Amino acid sequence: MSKKEIRFLSLELRAEEDERGAYIEGYPIVFNQETVIGGFYREIIAPESVNESLLRDVALMIGHDFGMVPLAHSRRNTENSTMRLSIDDHGVRMRALLDIENNPKAKEAYSAVKRGDLSGMSFAFTTEKESWEDLDAEKPLRRITGMGKIYEVSLVAFPAYEGTSVQAASEGDALESVLASLESEKQKLADERAAAAAEEERKAAEAAEAERRRAVLERLDAEKERRRVVLEQLNYLMKEVKHDEV
Repeated sequence: MSKKEIRFLSLELRAEEDERGAYIEGYPIVFNQETVIGGFYREIIAPESVNESLLRDVALMIGHDFGMVPLAHSRRNTENSTMRLSIDDHGVRMRALLDIENNPKAKEAYSAVKRGDLSGMSFAFTTEKESWEDLDAEKPLRRITGMGKIYEVSLVAFPAYEGTSVQAASEGDALESVLASLESEKQKLADERAAAAAEEERKAAEAAEAERRRAVLERLDAEKERRRVVLEQLNYLMKEVKHDEV
């Protein structure tokens, strides 16, 4: 079973109000954004990894605190949901309506986002489909092409890092699971290369044997031709001798 993974993104969250109430919005999931995971490998989340069915039961938390009451929820992901998740070319866009009047946590979160104190988002998920590329590189590329489940998205106090707007991390056991998958793919590639080398060696041996047999046959044909010529010469000489005797 796939382990739960967590990804953090440092990005600009927006906080705004309209006639319905206070909203925060941002992108918890970004497509085709290459990130380095734990210094071990690179990762890209492909657009096809997320579909609408994965967005129908996702909670909005703070710091992945599953003990708290969610700030919002995408239940059924309709217009009446307190959090709407939508897919576009950039990634998965979140727009959450917070109850800042009756929920102190929501009020704190909205204020922190508005001030810029909470500038990051994170999401917890499992991977159903993946592929590995550039296995010979120092940091191979993992391409996530199918998520099994998206558990929740969280607001996090995550500092920006110079040179990139995206950071990533995995829970320990999840990282170990992915690294095991990477090692498995590397071993598979090594086995395929060994099998290909063995096949090339077999073909080379067969070609060498075929060449040896061809050379032997050529020598045999040459010897047969030599003997034929000798016999012809002998026959000619014998005829000459008989002619002289007559």
